[in-house]
Amino acid sequence: MISSLALLAVLAQTQQDPYLAQARALHAKYPLIDGHNDLPGVVRRRSDGDFVKLDLRKTVEGAQTDVARIRAGGLGGQFWSVYVPTSLSGPEAVKQTLNQIELVHRMIETYPDVFQAAYTADDVERAFKAGKVASMFGMEGGHSIDGSLETLRAMYRAGARYMTLTHNRNTPWADSCTDTPAHGGLSPFGEQVVLEMNRLGMLVDLSHVSPDTMRDALRVSRAPVIYSHSGAHGVCNHPRNVPDDVLPLVKQNNGVVMVVVLDSFTSQAVYDHDRARTAAQDEARRAFGTDTARVEQAMREWDASHKAPVATLSQVADHIDHIMRRIGIDHVGIGADFDGGGGVQGLEDVSKYPMLTAELLRRGYTEDDVAKILGLNVLRVMRAAERTSWIMKREALDSGP
Repeated sequence: MISSLALLAVLAQTQQDPYLAQARALHAKYPLIDGHNDLPGVVRRRSDGDFVKLDLRKTVEGAQTDVARIRAGGLGGQFWSVYVPTSLSGPEAVKQTLNQIELVHRMIETYPDVFQAAYTADDVERAFKAGKVASMFGMEGGHSIDGSLETLRAMYRAGARYMTLTHNRNTPWADSCTDTPAHGGLSPFGEQVVLEMNRLGMLVDLSHVSPDTMRDALRVSRAPVIYSHSGAHGVCNHPRNVPDDVLPLVKQNNGVVMVVVLDSFTSQAVYDHDRARTAAQDEARRAFGTDTARVEQAMREWDASHKAPVATLSQVADHIDHIMRRIGIDHVGIGADFDGGGGVQGLEDVSKYPMLTAELLRRGYTEDDVAKILGLNVLRVMRAAERTSWIMKREALDSGP
């Protein structure tokens, strides 16, 4: 738990910074809905899903999310990632994804005063009014459905409310941004997947996918899409970020980019440094082969002469600025990726969300602007997806057998 001294420090900081006080008030009024958090994976790895062994009411050392920090950060809604590695495929990937969904259900049941399951936008608002974190389920990677629309439907019934079409590798029907293109975007079956997600009311998530997959999905989807945890390529040209020429298509689709808080996606300097270090490591391995001691020594020397840059909260706000200026305030959200690699200087864990809100206010964003970024934009997209689902089901009934 956060100590009394730490709480006093937070209160003192709030009193000294009027923007931070205003930010905390906004978090109490509007739900901050984060697009992506990997806490379920932490629980699985460290306790095999046992909330007695890993009690979230206590400080979870080495993690970025627990009950005390959630409360301090004013988190109102969370899409919990039910990710399974892309090394899994077929029935095993399906099984493990369902296990992760079940883990999140048990987390909600274990801490009923903290979390409340949410499947619709109305559910999110009810949970927030009750003082609980609206908890939703996000599948991270189309490998979780094993190429089956029937499995996609089963995942929806189990609770999944978005699916990222790929993770770091291609699926048999969609290209990832970090794999060699195989389909030129979406295959015909991939287009069927997107339309079936629309029919179900499941959000189409375009984080991790290639630009061509983005364009195909934005062309095909009848409902607004999300990027659950991506930045702006115009600020940092990491392949995980959204290209400037795709952003107008997101606006046309009425979707939302939920800005990620991850150092190499956020800072161009960090991304460039990481690429240079990888190249140096590859060169050392070519030079020294299996002599790991000499490879490690070469990398120590490289690190000593190449100081690592640091990504900052201000740079996260730069991504929000960029997207807002390109396509408007209605298309920006937050998807930190905490406990999945996320965290930058000044925004190290879930307790620090108000610091970002204060920075936006300091930059001149209005309270109405901030409310949209925190969660109102995502709620709009959720309602639009629900409405599209109703229309498509109605169309199917009207067309007859």
